[in-house]
Amino acid sequence: MRNTYAGIVVAVAGAVLLSALPSAQGRGQANAPKSPWKYYPEDARANTGPGGPAPVRDLSGTWAGESSGAGVERLVPPERNPPFTPLGKQMFDRNKAEGNDVVVADSNDPHVKFCDPFGFPRNMNDQIRSMTVATLPNRTFVMLKFMNIWREIWTDGRTLPTNFRRGADAHDPTYNGYSVGRWEDDYNFVVVTTGLVPETWATEGGLPHTVDAKVTERFTRKSRNDLSLTMTMDDAALYTRPISLGTVNFRWIPSQTFYDFSCVPSLVQRYLREMADPAAAKPSPGGAR
Repeated sequence: MRNTYAGIVVAVAGAVLLSALPSAQGRGQANAPKSPWKYYPEDARANTGPGGPAPVRDLSGTWAGESSGAGVERLVPPERNPPFTPLGKQMFDRNKAEGNDVVVADSNDPHVKFCDPFGFPRNMNDQIRSMTVATLPNRTFVMLKFMNIWREIWTDGRTLPTNFRRGADAHDPTYNGYSVGRWEDDYNFVVVTTGLVPETWATEGGLPHTVDAKVTERFTRKSRNDLSLTMTMDDAALYTRPISLGTVNFRWIPSQTFYDFSCVPSLVQRYLREMADPAAAKPSPGGAR
């Protein structure tokens, strides 16, 4: 479903861009620097170069991701065949991700079916449109455009909770977990997160996780205009070693515009009822779905 909509948007935007090019050149703009920003006029002033050295220990601002249509390099995907434990393989096999031989109607992805939150870490490796980072003296906030959510990363030296089950000191699992961060050096910000709601998926492809999983993020600011995020997950109950959740690249948005992009449950249910479910029920000419 999401891939179909994205394809339509890209095709239309590409046609508009190509049709506008001759007239722009005719106005003497043929030698103007090309901007990677395709969809929003507010972002047309983007500097396509590195923009100079990265500021020290600073991620603040708004960043465009690989699904923003802003010419950002595609992400390095999560591991496709991670080393599962028997329990991990059992849980993975239960997850029916959209794509390949699974149509939307047959998927059991909680987000695709009900608009349930992605949860972390999936919200950092799927539908990466744009994010805004805001820094306070004792914590950092990461605000994500898709689903309009925010994450709280503590930088005051506290330790992560370890008990998410029973007792007076137990913490409730949450969709974004509990996060602590620190600057490893002037350009690498490292975040560790645990306490994740176990019903969510770690990736769009259905990789599972437990509440005890620990996800490590490394934000690396390569220049003023370039930021990368590399993620790994350690979950000994489901994987025999830490696994890669991929690398995402971001580009600085000079205008600092942060757009709204929500998944509306009522619209998803209407789409399933009127399009996805009926389409899945129709046999193909060869008899297979």
